[in-house]
Amino acid sequence: MFFYKWLASSTFVPRKDKTKIKFMATTSDISRGMILKLDNNLYSVVEFGENKTARAAAKIWAKLKGVDNKRSIEKTWNSGETIYPVRVEKKTFQFLYKDDSGYNLMNNETFEQIVMAEEMIDAPQYLIEGAEVFVFMNTETELPIGAELPEKIDVLITYCENGVKGDTATRALKAATLESGATVMVPLFVNEGEKIKINTKNGEYVERVK
Repeated sequence: MFFYKWLASSTFVPRKDKTKIKFMATTSDISRGMILKLDNNLYSVVEFGENKTARAAAKIWAKLKGVDNKRSIEKTWNSGETIYPVRVEKKTFQFLYKDDSGYNLMNNETFEQIVMAEEMIDAPQYLIEGAEVFVFMNTETELPIGAELPEKIDVLITYCENGVKGDTATRALKAATLESGATVMVPLFVNEGEKIKINTKNGEYVERVK
């Protein structure tokens, strides 16, 4: 996912109405995963670097991925130029259900409910009722900008071909259907009705849950 750890060195300037805070930094503060506001759109820093020449001032470049428009762009600044990061808070929600409006989630602390579109959630195919979801909130607007599942989760296999007893050394895999409806590849010895741990970042099997 594209979210970042806020830099303590960044400064902020309160708005006159004191209802919103605008965060400022310079190009020296850029880091991978940082969320930047450009032309009223939000972008995540995917990669960045510095170009130096003997006859010209240093330039900072970054490859950016749109958070709210899904576009990928490249941006160049003069070294030391002001940038406008968006401060993001990570909050724990619980997945309730999916309907025509999207994925309905509930804040575990306030019980507030929100609805998020499928494209805003990383690995939504593994969600089941009651699952934990981390939602990233734009502190300037107090609106969600994305969500992700824990990196590793336990899931129940609802269907797969019968396992091969004692076959734990081979690397051969077979398809298994999870209770969420998603399909993952698992070792031959895994059986229907068992729980396994998977990596939500790449969809790979990790281990059986005993």
